[in-house]
Amino acid sequence: MSRDREELEQIVREVLRHLLERGMLEAPTVTVGTAGKLFSKSWTSFTREAAPSASPISIEERDHTHNGSCSHCNPLEKLTPQGLESLGADRLCVCHPTENCSPIARRIDHTLLNPSATQEEIARLCEEARRFCFASVCINPSYVSYAAQLLRGSGVSVCTVVGFPLGSTTSTVKAIETRDAIANGADEVDMVINIGALKSGNEASVLEDIRAVREAARGKVLKVILETAYLSREEKVRACRLAQQAGADFVKTSTGFGPSGATVEDVALLRETVGPRMGVKAAGGIRDEQTVRAMLQAGATRIGASASVAIVTGPGPEGMLSRHSPTVVGSHRPGEEKY
Repeated sequence: MSRDREELEQIVREVLRHLLERGMLEAPTVTVGTAGKLFSKSWTSFTREAAPSASPISIEERDHTHNGSCSHCNPLEKLTPQGLESLGADRLCVCHPTENCSPIARRIDHTLLNPSATQEEIARLCEEARRFCFASVCINPSYVSYAAQLLRGSGVSVCTVVGFPLGSTTSTVKAIETRDAIANGADEVDMVINIGALKSGNEASVLEDIRAVREAARGKVLKVILETAYLSREEKVRACRLAQQAGADFVKTSTGFGPSGATVEDVALLRETVGPRMGVKAAGGIRDEQTVRAMLQAGATRIGASASVAIVTGPGPEGMLSRHSPTVVGSHRPGEEKY
């Protein structure tokens, strides 16, 4: 067995050396994340010269949201597990619906970004996300590994923030934050753009900033936070175009820590700018079902909220889950989020 393993390792080394010599593969760099997990650059990053038959990927083809809102991905929801496997999937992650689930819950990132959040509160957040089938939990980077363990196999994604909440760190730092978060188990990354660079007209810097995180995210979902309260209409449009050009999956309105949160007008503008094949996340100040519906009607495909449980269990005939879940069990506390 030992000899067979040595022969196999030798074959792998020869193949990698051959690919590196021909410029078909980047030299791998491996780093250890803070949770002890390994991450590296892609081992299948081929150059254009090495794959001349591959046609260029347009922005329209690339900007999938990979959920039911995507016009390209939506048919996947109708396939059986066998059908998905026939397309090449070798692992399936499924949310098992319960009476507490609702279609709108699958659009919500259940959020707790309070700097004083405790481990017990994060555990409660994850349990609520499982119970109500939220799209993800959105948490600070230090809790990513913990949440990933709690949510393994649940169908709920782990989302974290990068350059948060000011966006003023360098592209290198944001890339390192991203790579560490992915190594620790993050499925989605919400990054804050360099707001000052955008307002200075330095579009090249903003584009490079987003691209650095896009590369570090290695195919995971990337949402770009614009913090729209600081931007003019023209700046919001430019920021959307840059996020789209950099290959982001979503644009997002706000951090929830700025001077104001999401507005219907901003969501509509972002949707108009990015078109139908890119996600729009509305976040900041969203605390009731009526606001959620207004944001979705304006074009949002994802909602960021800390009052998620109250939203989906709201009282009254129009409460999303009122007939199923009369008791509100939530981690949201008054004053927990500024917006």
